[in-house]
Amino acid sequence: MQEYEIFLAFITNTLFVLVLGWYFITNLQWYDYRLSRVLLKHHKPQWHLIYFFIPFIAYYTTGRFFPIFFFFAILPAIFLWHKKLDKKLVLTWRVKRFLILLISLALFQNILCTIKDACEVYGVFMPLFVAYIGSFAIEKFLFESFKKEAKAKLQSMQNLQIIAITGSYGKTSIKNFVTEILSKKYNVYATPRSVNTLGGIIRDINESLPRSSEIYICEAGARESGDIHEITTFLEPQNVVVGKVGLAHVEYFKTLQNIIATKLEIMKSPRLERAFIHTSVTDEPHEKVTFFGDEIQNIDARLDGTDFEMKLDDGVLSLHTDVLGSFQTMNIAVAVRIAKSFGMSNDEILKAVRGLKPVEHRLQMIKAGGKLIIDDGYNGNIDGMLEGIRLCSLHDGRKVIVTPGLVESSDELNLKLIEAINSVFEIVIVTGTLNAELFNKNLRVKNKIMLHDKSKIESLLASQTKAGDIILFANDAPNFI
Repeated sequence: MQEYEIFLAFITNTLFVLVLGWYFITNLQWYDYRLSRVLLKHHKPQWHLIYFFIPFIAYYTTGRFFPIFFFFAILPAIFLWHKKLDKKLVLTWRVKRFLILLISLALFQNILCTIKDACEVYGVFMPLFVAYIGSFAIEKFLFESFKKEAKAKLQSMQNLQIIAITGSYGKTSIKNFVTEILSKKYNVYATPRSVNTLGGIIRDINESLPRSSEIYICEAGARESGDIHEITTFLEPQNVVVGKVGLAHVEYFKTLQNIIATKLEIMKSPRLERAFIHTSVTDEPHEKVTFFGDEIQNIDARLDGTDFEMKLDDGVLSLHTDVLGSFQTMNIAVAVRIAKSFGMSNDEILKAVRGLKPVEHRLQMIKAGGKLIIDDGYNGNIDGMLEGIRLCSLHDGRKVIVTPGLVESSDELNLKLIEAINSVFEIVIVTGTLNAELFNKNLRVKNKIMLHDKSKIESLLASQTKAGDIILFANDAPNFI
């Protein structure tokens, strides 16, 4: 090979390895860095074929023509793929470490091969494989180190009360409501946004948990059996909540019984003092368990707020909140019970509930350009979505829904959702491809639009809607789903 050909092959290989690594780590980040989920549970496995396997095979079969294929086909394709993603790679330190290791291995391999003149074609698999294994080992070491640091911090805060919250639906809402109510009397800190994995919790403790906190409220999520147990044995919460349980993420757990068993792992906390469990989970009595979900009555859930009554101890509390959605009453109810267990009075609780703020992206009302917008983008369960539809039915004007349907759920529940949509909305915009065929076949509305490219949603809504309309954004799955 001539010098310019060697140089071109060197540069092409280095960039190619980096491009494949970028695609690889992006998918790993989406699926919690679990390779098995990337390979076996990916919602668009055809992407692996287009953006990884075909380029990989082409590298070894096209010979000296590969640089042309790479610079004029692969690189533009990956660039466009990345540009259209609505959930792009976040350059965390973990990602940076992987990319630095990958590029270092690729350069080392290529320099060594060039010096020794030993390679007709530079390797691709070796730097990717070694970078993944090396990154896994580094992260495992760092994880254990950070875990010990976080554990030591928790143990040093001897008077800290920890509340851990799990369930299929409403975890974040319960966390926010408990935080807002208890904050009226105590120094409370809660995990931000939807941080609910052990790694995220550990990082949050080390970086953000104030040592002055009296109460730490933590959300616990799961994708497989043992996840909740791992979080529980690390945190050792004195107070636990198991919210409503249903078929969310059933594709990972297979059965409802497996989901329930996983959620109830939270009861294994060695310091457990109080547990609040929704009646959908179990009715098995336990000395430390308080059941919730059946104490709500006389619900009046409107577009301007919610009034309801709650049986508490030997009396009844009449509550008002600006939070939308009848299903939120059970999440507020358990927050009230927790507040009572922490010694708050009824008057303090009533005032705190009246001041509750709508949870962001969960039936959040927004007014813009004469239109009512209900942002329910983070609500991906059937009960919540049906309630959003019911609220829209109370509006006098035209009704529009934007949804990908239910994700990680069953066709049966999606058909139930479609039936409710058919009875309320004039315009339905179905985003993504996951449920597109099912919706297209069963929707019976005046105007249905199948929108595979979510980047066009803003211009589409501008042309299809007008002042006086109500627009419901029901669930907002990223476009890799």
